[in-house]
Amino acid sequence: MLQRGEKDFLITINGRILMTSAAHRSEDALAKLACAGLRSKRRARVLVSGLGMGFTLRAALDELADDAQVTVAELNAVVVGWCKGPLAPLIADAARDPRVTVDIVDVAVCIAGVARDPGVRRFDAIVLDMYEGPQTQVRPNDPLYGPSAVLRVKKALAPDGVFAVWCEGPSAGFERALHAAGFHHQLRRAGRGARIHCVYIARPSAAGTV
Repeated sequence: MLQRGEKDFLITINGRILMTSAAHRSEDALAKLACAGLRSKRRARVLVSGLGMGFTLRAALDELADDAQVTVAELNAVVVGWCKGPLAPLIADAARDPRVTVDIVDVAVCIAGVARDPGVRRFDAIVLDMYEGPQTQVRPNDPLYGPSAVLRVKKALAPDGVFAVWCEGPSAGFERALHAAGFHHQLRRAGRGARIHCVYIARPSAAGTV
């Protein structure tokens, strides 16, 4: 992570800009669309992955009541340290919010664990804000966006739950996986200028259209 001044941060991977603290409209939109209406739901349970700069988490918390339970799945403990350290003032210390539990875990493992355990409460929203999101074509064995992975997401969701995914552009392969698993979906575009990204909002078919 690079820092310029007190409020200007930049995260890069292999020389490519991943995110900046100045541009997070699509991340905000992702969380707001996923958590819309959950403020009135008692003990709403939400899964967010990954943490990034914490803006998605912050926007989700702003949509939820005080008794909500938010699990953050993040692979890199260094990222958690950033969000509890230099980035904390920008996200109102979201990573330390009492409603939040941060787990250093692969989100695919987390989802699979809930999906196969009938004794665990299902998530009211699963929010994936990953490095790139689903590509145009999705491998059949993709651990997050392939047909089997999306079916596990459905099993880990409450019957009226929401599956929200950030991506750089539309993904025909992901849409096929959603349809095969029994989701209705809607694609939203969010951002401004050159940083317009996509947000998929999907609900189990039994819950009706999005």
